[in-house]
Formats: sequence, C-alpha cells, structure tokens
Amino acid sequence: MLLFLPGLICDAHVFAPQLAAFPDARAVDSYGLADSLPQMARIALEFADREGMDRFDLFGHSMGGRVALELYRLAPERVSRLALVSTGSHSVGPNEPEGRYKLREIGHQQGFEALVDTWLPPMVAEHNRSDEALYAPMRQMCLDKGQAVFDAQITALLGRPEQESLLPQIACPTLVMTGELDAWSPPERHRQIAAAIPDAKLVIVEGAGHMLPLEAPEAVNQALAEWRAMPATQANPSTVPPRL
Repeated sequence: MLLFLPGLICDAHVFAPQLAAFPDARAVDSYGLADSLPQMARIALEFADREGMDRFDLFGHSMGGRVALELYRLAPERVSRLALVSTGSHSVGPNEPEGRYKLREIGHQQGFEALVDTWLPPMVAEHNRSDEALYAPMRQMCLDKGQAVFDAQITALLGRPEQESLLPQIACPTLVMTGELDAWSPPERHRQIAAAIPDAKLVIVEGAGHMLPLEAPEAVNQALAEWRAMPATQANPSTVPPRL
C-alpha cells in the first residue's frame, strides 16, 4: 500500500492525481492542530493502522517529507519504500523564524486569505499560476485549513528535530524528487539529500514548482511507478507492531 503525507496547509487534495492513479493509495487528510513533527508522525501511523496498512510505501511532500522522516525514525520496519518530495532535512536557519513569523502576522493582521495569497503564488511555477483549473482548487484547499492550523504547523516546523544525521541510516529504496522551478525547496537541496541516503534515486521534474504532485502529475506518477517497482526492504515480522 501507498501512504501520502501532505505539507503545510495542504490535505489529501494535493495528491488527487496520485490517488486516482494508484488504487492502493491512501492520504492523511489532516494533522489536526498537532504542533510537532513527531506528533504528526504518530497521527500518520494511527491513520495507517486504521487503514490496515501494516507496511507501506511512504510519500511525504513538503512539510510531509519531514513528517515522513520522523515516521521512519519511529517505525522504520513499517516503511517499505520512502519518497521525500519538495522538502528539506536541514535544521532551522538563523533567518527562518523571522520569515515565518512575518507570514503568520499577515494572517493575524490582514486575514488568512491575505496570508494564503502571499504564501501560495511563489510555491507554484509562474506559468501555472494563471491556470485557474489548477490554481483555484489549490488555493481553496489552503484557505480551508485556516489560521489555527497554519500557526500550529509553523510551530512544528520551527521546533523540528535534527534530521540530517538520520539520512544515512535510511535502508529502504528512496526517491528524492522536486521541481526544477521550486524556489522554496530547490534542486540543489534535494541533490544533497539524495547524496546522503544510500542508493537514493534523484528526480528533478522540468517546468514544475513546489506543488509538484498537482503541477506535474504525469511525471510524478511515472516516477512513483518506477520507485514502487524497486525491490522493497523486508521487515522482520517480529518487529512489525500489530494493528490497533
């Protein structure tokens, strides 16, 4: 089975093309008001248990990639394959809190719609922003999450655990992927992630921005099919926890 983890103020809608293409796929739709990445990872594991997913291929997009790393840290025996997409593994930088807090304050002072309309456009390749069929539902998805979810997820991102030392320990087939035009999680960052993970496969999708699953669904689905064709790591049955 295939489990998708969404990013900041996104939900299962961001994976609509993938959910349609892979019948065994499921997507976490909400982390609620969880304000830490490990808490989000536990929510994802509880979701997997409810769906009867003892082991699964794990795809994390954006913040969801960081959640995927925390899930792998918690339960590596549950993960057959791992995909880290449009994401990062670096720790909080010196200027990051200020930038995230400024964006948060736009929501508190001008309204959440103003926040989304400031944050979302740079997340999408410029030539895709005028595509209403693509952009309008994406914008509505973000609006639907609301300020409280944004605030909780910003707290989670700024309080994130160190993850770079985890990368060399990943022992399952790993796909690292981003869009060529992703200004937030650029290709060079993904080259570094892929270099740190043993035998990781790197895919850079031409002409796509940060919202890769929606902006380039055919390329993403092809990369997923190839990734899922890789022989999965075998779990030790004695280490796989029972379903709840």
